[in-house]
Amino acid sequence: MIRRLPPLRSLEAFIRVVRAGSAKTAAAELALSPSALSRRLGALEDFIGKPLFERKHQALKLTEEGQQLYDAVAPLIDEMADRVDRLIDTGKVMRLRLGVLPLFGSQRLFPRLGELRKLHPQLHIDIDSGHAAETKLGDTIDAAIVLSEGPDASLHSVRLDHNRVHAITSRELAAELGERPDIAKLSKQTFLVHNDLPASFEAWKKALHLEKLEPAAIDHFDSGQLILEAAAQGLGIAIMHDDHYHRSHDSRLARLYDIDVDSPYSYWFVCRPRALQSRPVRLFHDWMLKAGL
Repeated sequence: MIRRLPPLRSLEAFIRVVRAGSAKTAAAELALSPSALSRRLGALEDFIGKPLFERKHQALKLTEEGQQLYDAVAPLIDEMADRVDRLIDTGKVMRLRLGVLPLFGSQRLFPRLGELRKLHPQLHIDIDSGHAAETKLGDTIDAAIVLSEGPDASLHSVRLDHNRVHAITSRELAAELGERPDIAKLSKQTFLVHNDLPASFEAWKKALHLEKLEPAAIDHFDSGQLILEAAAQGLGIAIMHDDHYHRSHDSRLARLYDIDVDSPYSYWFVCRPRALQSRPVRLFHDWMLKAGL
């Protein structure tokens, strides 16, 4: 006799809610209405015989039993999904059109893509490294990884990180400027600012109480890689994310001042909600979350 199992759709909804951290986001991923999602979660709780979430206003927090269930079933569901994917592979190439900024691609995505290729050999990715990726969704690209203060609310989005703003320059210039901010010295410098991070410089100045700082010049770049290279060559002070600095592994660079500044920007995975029904988008989305990009 096969023992009675909980409804698979209810388990899927449960896992989506936990991973998304939001019932609204999970409903969008599954193309369900909020009431339909609630019914699936309720059916699972009825089956288990215990509440799985603490419901406070619009927030859902796992109960102790809910956490135990998630820890027990999530790895099994993932393994089952991987096995089913391998079984239904037709041998035909699946193609994902992905927007991704060059620095994220070189530092975080491409070093891990071999793992995705081993899992899904038929999945191939066309890369668009241009800007304004959100405006291309559903047209020339299927999904994107963008640097943003917050994507459009109509999009399905997953926040990939939380960043700090660093002032980065050559080791020689860092030594010349010293360990403490000096507005007189800084006012003689050129600052290098990425076009996608315009508010970072203001956030950095405010955190260091340098609101009145007027540098000799502010040079703007549309490439994170080129900003880091310009900084390494002593051409100015780059205002960039800590993640960009640490992942560059460039011994020519140094962080200017030991002060942490929260960035207004994060990397986000975005796509139109209906795109999640596409197998290439879904495979990349699920792998990305599991890989912790």
